Amino acid sequence: MFDRRLNNISSKNTSMDICLRKVDNLSNLSITPLSVHGMLWLQTHFENNEWEALSEKKVLISEADSYLLMKDAKSAGIHIESISEVSILDVLLKIN
Repeated sequence: MFDRRLNNISSKNTSMDICLRKVDNLSNLSITPLSVHGMLWLQTHFENNEWEALSEKKVLISEADSYLLMKDAKSAGIHIESISEVSILDVLLKIN
């Protein structure tokens, strides 16, 4: 469900570079690079050994860190959005 929603956002808004999604009730967010610019910008903020996890959408950050990341990205001209009204775990629990 969230992947479909993310695909819809990606196709409607091709200028989005990075998307943050709430993944649990602990306010952790996953980072999804949606453009080359987003991925390159993220690579300047994470260690080399984390780049593969970034490209595979396997990096989680806290809500507090997400605010700092968003502020920094926006100041660099990166289009970043947060989707966090419902966590992925809430949806998975209702489906199963």
